[in-house]
This record gives sequence, structure tokens and C-alpha cells, in this order.
Amino acid sequence: MDTTELFIKLMLYILLPLWSFAGFADWLCHRHTKIETTSGLKESLMHSVMGIQVGIPIILCLLFEINVLVLLICIVAWVLHELVAHWDVHYTTDIRRISVWEMHAHSYLATLPLFMLMGVIVLKWDVFMQLVTFNWHGQMNFVKATVVPGGSFYIKFYVSMVLLLGVLPYAEENLRCLVALRRRKAASQ
Repeated sequence: MDTTELFIKLMLYILLPLWSFAGFADWLCHRHTKIETTSGLKESLMHSVMGIQVGIPIILCLLFEINVLVLLICIVAWVLHELVAHWDVHYTTDIRRISVWEMHAHSYLATLPLFMLMGVIVLKWDVFMQLVTFNWHGQMNFVKATVVPGGSFYIKFYVSMVLLLGVLPYAEENLRCLVALRRRKAASQ
């Protein structure tokens, strides 16, 4: 097994799952601090937006050839994710207690997308050079991957894990916050 193949396996089987587990740990922290009664729906929606901002590049990299368009989307999504993450912590700090455990989860949630982006850049250095030299001709379309990293089993495994550890918990959090918001509005009328 060559270094490239090992690095791809590191990303698929360690970094991506670790990001999902960190997101789940973060959700547990939100639940423990009763986000629905403190910072509420606004913060919860920020979490969902950040998940989408990282999820889209992951799906693109798994299903499509990584060309200039896909790499550009990955970079823009990472920058936007960092901006929303900053806004999230800035908004929440004075409203809800952020525990040491939650800060630790945030450290993974902030660094893993950067590490994965840097990994993609290293693996696709030629595409990165085309991006930075504006050699984009023929590189601005989605091309279905001829070889899916990890194969179709991996895609099913990863999507199932993301649904279980990310989508369902954060959908529950959004719903919990929405219900609490409606109750507060009804009580104030």
C-alpha cells in the first residue's frame, strides 16, 4: 500500500468519523446546557448551517472528481464555516455556559475540516496549482468520480453514520429549540 492510499484511508476511516463523533459530543453538550432555554433556535440553526457547510464538500469529494470547481467549493465552504463558527461562539458566550468538554469538541470541529481540506490539497496538488494560477479551463464542471474513495460500501457506511451522529441529533436540537421558542411566545401573549 502506497502513502497516497494510506493517507486516503486516514481521511476516510479516522478523520471523517472523528469529525462526526466530535459533532455528536458537541450536541450532547448543548443538550446538557439546555440550549433550548438559553441561546435557543438561533444558535441551533448556526450549528446546522456549519454541518451543511462541511457536509457539502465532503459529499462532493466522495462522489465527484476533485477538479478546480470542487476544490474552490471546498475552500469557500471552509472559510464560511470558520466565519459562522466565530459568530456562533461570539453570540453564545454571554448567553449560555460553554463547558470545557464543549470547547474541546469545538477544537476538533474547527481543526478537522481544515486538516481534511489540506489533505485534499496535498492529494490533488496539481488541481490546487491550477486553481491558484487561474488555469480553470475545463475544470469548472462536476464530473462523477470513476473510482469512489472507499467504494459504495463506504458511502453507505458514512452516510448512515452522519445521519445517526449528525443529522438526527441536530434536527432534534432544532425541533427542541423551536418548540421552546413557541412555548415562550405563547406564554408571553
